[in-house]
Parts: sequence; C-alpha cells; structure tokens
Amino acid sequence: MDFLSENPQVDVSAAWESCWGIQTGIVDRVRERFPVELHPSCAGREYYTSPDGAMEGSFKAYSGQDVSWLVHSWIGNRKASILDINATVFLGQRTRVPHLAVIFGTIPRLFFYAEYTPRVDLRVNPKYLQRYYEPANADYLEFQGNPAFTQYVSHGAYLRALMSPVCISHTAELTDANIETCEQYLEGFLDRWFGWLDEAEPVPEEERMAQRQFDFAVRELGYRLDPMNVLPKRIFGEDEFNRMLELRIGSEQIREALADG
Repeated sequence: MDFLSENPQVDVSAAWESCWGIQTGIVDRVRERFPVELHPSCAGREYYTSPDGAMEGSFKAYSGQDVSWLVHSWIGNRKASILDINATVFLGQRTRVPHLAVIFGTIPRLFFYAEYTPRVDLRVNPKYLQRYYEPANADYLEFQGNPAFTQYVSHGAYLRALMSPVCISHTAELTDANIETCEQYLEGFLDRWFGWLDEAEPVPEEERMAQRQFDFAVRELGYRLDPMNVLPKRIFGEDEFNRMLELRIGSEQIREALADG
C-alpha cells in the first residue's frame, strides 16, 4: 500500500503483456500434460471489472484427476501501477510432487514469486526436502545474489511460514531486462518440476485421503490469510470480495472432491 500511495498512476500495460504471456505459457504446458477442464464456478469471470472501474481482471481455474486446481488469473489496473498475475498448480494426491506457484506483480516495482509448495512438513521430512529442495538450492542462492533483486518479506506471518527454503519472493525495478531474468530462471525451475512428475512414485491409496486434507488446508489458508486481501476488499466491497475469495480458493471444487470421497 505504501508503494501504491507513492506511485498511483504508473502505466504498467507493457509489463502486463510480458508477464501474462509468460504465465500463459506455464498454464498451457500444464494443460498439455494433464487432462483438465475449466471449472463451472469460473463462468463469467473471463474478464471483469470493479463497480467503479478501478480494478479489472480475469480468472480461470481448471480441474482434473491429477490436478485439483490450476489457476490462471490476473487482477489490477494496467494504467495505475498495480498488477497481480498468477499461475498456480495444486496437484492431485496420486503423487507428492510439490505444488507449483508462479506470481508476477507490479507495485509498481516488479514483484516475482516462484515456489514449490511443500506437500509435507519439511521440518520432520528431511528425505522429502533432500529430494525436492536441495536440487533447487544452488539456483535459489544464485538468484538471491543478483544485485538487481531485493528479497520481499511479506507482512503476513502465515505467508512467511508457508514458504519453502527455495521460495523466490523478490522485487526489482520494472524493466524488460529484469522480467527476462525471471523468465530465464523459470526455464530451469519448470523443467525441474516436470522432471519430478516424470519420476514420481505413486502415493499408496490408504495415504491419499490424509494427503488431500493437508493439501486442501494449505490451499485454503494461503488465500484466506493473505494480507493483500485488504486491497480487493476495499475496492470490491466485502460481499463481492468474499465471493472472489471463495473462487480463488476453489471452495466449490473442494466440496465436490470431499463429497466424492
């Protein structure tokens, strides 16, 4: 909010086009691998605006057997500083490969977030950490050392607790070069994740229900406890914000999955 109050009218349309294109490529790659369908709850959200026209956006979410909730969305104002662009993959429970989250934003500085969301408590699962986080550690440390980028620390204690040891959460000047740096980082980041999917061992049937409960809890709490919720609530009003929040979480899809057993 401090950034926005200081820079309320920066045109970020060009950044939106670049970052949205990167995110679209990620989502298309996931959809090519997994059969998913657009969830009915997203009807009418291909493009929307706030009542006063101050915010606009798009929300699409897909679901299937191996992907519980694939989100491709953005919200913001391309003429006035702020953007939040998301490609998020919450996997099904047939494997324990980490979920995937890639976020671009403008505040109006560039914000970049790239994460393998853990499927277990890393503090008591060192083998899981060794398998999925040690391979990414060198690239993380190299990015961390890039002088063009500054680590972004969330105001929300829960969101900080949610982050893995290799979570990229950084800001930089909003330039084509810095967006390109993020895109280059994502090449190895995504290839590694898809490689894990190729090599994944199946989760035993008797353990999948507990895994699903863990996954759904992480998915819901991450959205409900996001300190940035204050912005859409202020602009859209509490009722519409609550509807948007349930859509982001995929609450309807969660209820359907639980009802199916």
